[in-house]
Amino acid sequence: MSPFSNGDIGIEQGSALSSVLLALYLSPIFHIFEKRAKNLKIPVSFISFVDNNLFISQEKSLEKSNSYLFCNYNIISSLLKQFGLIIEHKKTEIFHFSRLYSLQSSLIRP
Repeated sequence: MSPFSNGDIGIEQGSALSSVLLALYLSPIFHIFEKRAKNLKIPVSFISFVDNNLFISQEKSLEKSNSYLFCNYNIISSLLKQFGLIIEHKKTEIFHFSRLYSLQSSLIRP
């Protein structure tokens, strides 16, 4: 066990060490998130990059997909807050790709 040291020294985002430290710090949070989503039976995938995260919901219904995404967003937001991190809500984007294309296109035809 090493002695305590000051940790307020910044590391630039482009540094190779930055992504390693981020992965080490966020791994436990993502593990907890995965367990909570699984316990709640919420079928959403999660992909994380250095400064971007992506939730993926593959449902035919926009309402179902939206509710799963909303639940997961709240779970991860709460977890990050507990660990002293903040989500920049203004950078949050949600996409819904409908799987009902064939039904919609057949309704448009004369």
